[in-house]
Amino acid sequence: MDIGVLGPLVARAHGMSVAPTAGKPRQILALLALHPGQVVTASALMEEVWGEDLPRSASTTLQSYIRQLRCCLRRALAVAGKGDVKDVLATRHGGYLLDIDPECVDVAAFERLVASGRAAWSAGDLAAAAGRFADALAIWRGPALVDVSAGRLLEVQLLRLDEMRLAALEARIAADLELGRHAELLGELAALSALHPTYENIHAMHMLALHRAGRTGDALEAFHRLRGMLVEQLGVEPAPQVQRLLQSILSADPQLRRHGRADGPLPVRLVG
Repeated sequence: MDIGVLGPLVARAHGMSVAPTAGKPRQILALLALHPGQVVTASALMEEVWGEDLPRSASTTLQSYIRQLRCCLRRALAVAGKGDVKDVLATRHGGYLLDIDPECVDVAAFERLVASGRAAWSAGDLAAAAGRFADALAIWRGPALVDVSAGRLLEVQLLRLDEMRLAALEARIAADLELGRHAELLGELAALSALHPTYENIHAMHMLALHRAGRTGDALEAFHRLRGMLVEQLGVEPAPQVQRLLQSILSADPQLRRHGRADGPLPVRLVG
C-alpha cells in the first residue's frame, strides 16, 4: 500500500485507488496514515471528525466510516487475490490501526532524505546536502492534504509538516548559498520574502544573497522592508542576528563573501 499526504491525499493498494471520496472517511484515513502502525483511539478519531460537539450517534457513525474504508480496501485486495482487509485496517482495543510499514507513507521518504542531507552537511559534502534536500522537497506535490478537511488533530499534523517543509527549504537554500549559487537564488528568495514578510531567516538569506551578488543597496533595502513589517505588524525590531548581518554588510566584512564551507552546524535557523 502506498499513501501520499504531501499534497492531495493519494492511497493505492495493488495498483488501485483506495482513497474514499466522502469527506469524513478521508479525514479518518489521513489521520491513520499519519500514524502508520500505531493505534489511533476511537475518541481521537471522533474528535477529529466532530470536534467537541459529538453527536449521539458518533460511535456508530465512526464504525460506518471504517466500514467504508474497508470496502475500498477490500476491492483492491480482491483484485490481487490476497490479504484480509481487517489485517490492513485492524480493530484494536479502543481504536483502529492502519497496519502498514511507515515507509509506505511519503512522509517517511521525505524525512529520510532530510536526515541524509543533514548528514552530508555534517560530513562537509555541500553538493550532496543540497541535492538531498532538493530531492526531499520534490516529494511534495502541493500543500499537505490540501483536499482533506482538517479537524483539530489533523491541523496539528499539518502545522508540523509545514514546519518540516520550511526547515528543509531553508536547509537547501543554506547549502546552495555555501556552494556559491547566490545569483540563482535571488528570484526564489525574493518570492519567499514576499510570501513570508516577517520571516527573518528567509530575509536574512535574501540579504546575504543580494550582497554576494554585488547588490548591497538592495540588501539594505531588504533589511529595511523587513524591519518595517516587524515594527508595523509585531511591534518588534529585527533579531540581533539579523542586525549583526546588517552591520557586516555595511562594513563590507570579507567573511560574508566566503562560501564553500560546512565547518559547523547547518545554519537553517539563522534566527531563533
